[in-house]
Amino acid sequence: MAKNLVDLLWRDSAAETSSRRGPRARHSTDDVVTRAIDLADADGLAAVTIRALAQALGLTPMSIYTHVNSRADLLVLMADAVHGQRAPSGDADGWRARVRLVAAHNLALYRAHPWLLDVHDPRTALGPGTIATYDRELRAFDGLGLDDVERDAALTFVREFTRSAAARLRDAAEAEDFAPIWADAAPRLAGYLGDDYPLAQAVGRAAGEAMGGPSDADAAWEFGLARVIDGLAGLIETRDAAP
Repeated sequence: MAKNLVDLLWRDSAAETSSRRGPRARHSTDDVVTRAIDLADADGLAAVTIRALAQALGLTPMSIYTHVNSRADLLVLMADAVHGQRAPSGDADGWRARVRLVAAHNLALYRAHPWLLDVHDPRTALGPGTIATYDRELRAFDGLGLDDVERDAALTFVREFTRSAAARLRDAAEAEDFAPIWADAAPRLAGYLGDDYPLAQAVGRAAGEAMGGPSDADAAWEFGLARVIDGLAGLIETRDAAP
């Protein structure tokens, strides 16, 4: 019999209020989710199959289905478990610092679990880990005069920027070193360009020398996050100035 996904997500709370009868299973749903996360961390989301998970746990594939209804549901459980990891504690003086901490924690999460970028199921919003994190991160905007919809939009703005930056950082980490490619291509490219596109050549040369390549995902992260915070400041200052 299929299990409701909400019940699976909130299984720990349900366990506290229900009595358990019968023999205990060799592995719990937590074991299944944890091992699936391990597989994804090691080899990416494609490595997480019901068959591979069953083999890793010493179970039959059908046994996995006693814990989760489908691979899609499993990915939701995995994402919620990762979202529920507590952010490191630390003092943040002012809303800008609090927002930076939110962004930094989300970026660290994506770097620790890059496969999380490939989970797009909106049902993750139903889980305890995701809801607890949402509640905690919303508090970065305490005392700023934002209404509930604006507070949600502000947090979404920060999260979506961070997710995009994390994807770019992942791609940059997986890309080959551009330096030898540039060393070979630059003389040839200069011959083709000549005096054409002077602005592109001047800016590209300056940026390339500063970044050591055609782009720098880390520099883009720092620049972009500063602009995100500046954008939020405009909204917040408007609220402060309101009568």
